[in-house]
Amino acid sequence: MRTFILGFTAAALLSAPALAQPKAGDRTMTPDQVLAELGSGVSDEELARAVAAASAFPLGTAENPIRVGGPEGGRAYMDRLRCADASRPKVGPRASAGVGAFGTIVDLYPLDCGAAAPGKRDLVIDLYHAEHEEDRAPAGFTIMPR
Repeated sequence: MRTFILGFTAAALLSAPALAQPKAGDRTMTPDQVLAELGSGVSDEELARAVAAASAFPLGTAENPIRVGGPEGGRAYMDRLRCADASRPKVGPRASAGVGAFGTIVDLYPLDCGAAAPGKRDLVIDLYHAEHEEDRAPAGFTIMPR
């Protein structure tokens, strides 16, 4: 069932540009506009309920992903993360982690603090939250102010 949902979601996302062909006079959307449109079908109340439900799980997991605005937001967030010894974790290659708690595709990044706590840990990030910039750090990490 999960494979079907992931395949269906991926197919829908890949075919979305074909479904929304620009017409004469239309302008091309910027990446920020695309992110804003993706969240436009969810009310503030629905998002608040989803965030409250996700908060029962550890931050940075598929059940409670780090919410950021696009790839730039993800990079900015990881640039601010620090291991227990104040060093930056080494970030491994991104992998898809399927569909997260907010109904969007999430990415998994392996982080490595070496001998410092928390050691090796996977971090799940949801890039589809243009209006949110996370200020909390997952367990074992600290986060630098913006």
